[in-house]
Amino acid sequence: MRRICPVKRSVRFPASTTLLRRLALASIIANVAIVVTGGAVRLTASGLGCPTWPRCTDASYTTTSEMGVHGVIEFGNRLLTFAVGAIALAVVVGLLLHGARRRALLPLAIGVLFGIPAQAVVGGITVLTNLNPWVVGLHFLASMAVIAVAYALWRRIGEPDGPTAPTVPGPLRTLALVTTVVSVAVLVVGTWVTGSGPHAGDQGAARNGLDPQSISQVHADGVFLLIGLSVALVFAFRAVGARRAERAALVLVAVELSQGLIGFVQYFTHLPAAMVAAHMLGSCLVLLATLAVLWSTRERRPTEVPTTPTPAKTPAPTPA
Repeated sequence: MRRICPVKRSVRFPASTTLLRRLALASIIANVAIVVTGGAVRLTASGLGCPTWPRCTDASYTTTSEMGVHGVIEFGNRLLTFAVGAIALAVVVGLLLHGARRRALLPLAIGVLFGIPAQAVVGGITVLTNLNPWVVGLHFLASMAVIAVAYALWRRIGEPDGPTAPTVPGPLRTLALVTTVVSVAVLVVGTWVTGSGPHAGDQGAARNGLDPQSISQVHADGVFLLIGLSVALVFAFRAVGARRAERAALVLVAVELSQGLIGFVQYFTHLPAAMVAAHMLGSCLVLLATLAVLWSTRERRPTEVPTTPTPAKTPAPTPA
């Protein structure tokens, strides 16, 4: 008697929403980490530990013993890019395995995935330009852009696919947008302050020529404006009963005050490396807290599935 083998069905391994959110959160953390480690490269004067790019030396893609600890630090930071990229790729694959419903988020996931090598290219240009301070600042801002997209992806994964609706009145949403713009402006000016300071990343790297005291004052003025706007958001959200938005604004104020304290301490203690590294981490947290406030001013509701009314049954004719 011939044995009949069962037909093998194709097995799918759908990624759960929980797994996707965890991967997206890991992507945010990894991108923040590479900002901090990139700062460590500059703060240890290892910016030219690998003097060229994409190779580490003209003859090798990896560091050599002759390059010492600076070469190890710079090459190690370059290797982290592959780890961050692997996490971003895992998010893309997870979305594809999740099915058609989550594939609408692929543009955000692909934006993060391709933003990482783009950021690495900018980092390579910083090396090729001998750590030009304007390019170094652009490198930092490119990382912040990737973090912003990664945050948007993380939030969208946890939301339904329906249309968005505001949770606060229009003027308050506008105020939140203005606060976001000011927050970004503070980050940009912060890179100018860094470019005028002593941590060039290498002994021979140039500075941007701005007066450190003057540009630091401009940066501080922007921080005061940002804190004022954030406090206004707290009271405005409270007045309209937007509790979720109010909590997000309170977190933003707390992060800003902590970041401002670190900034003042590092300025008056002549920019010790540890405080500068903490300030770079704080910059990432300010951006994330700002985005959280902006996100709290709207919500996405599930798509309503139209129901087809059941036709009424025609009563059977009564026999005569």
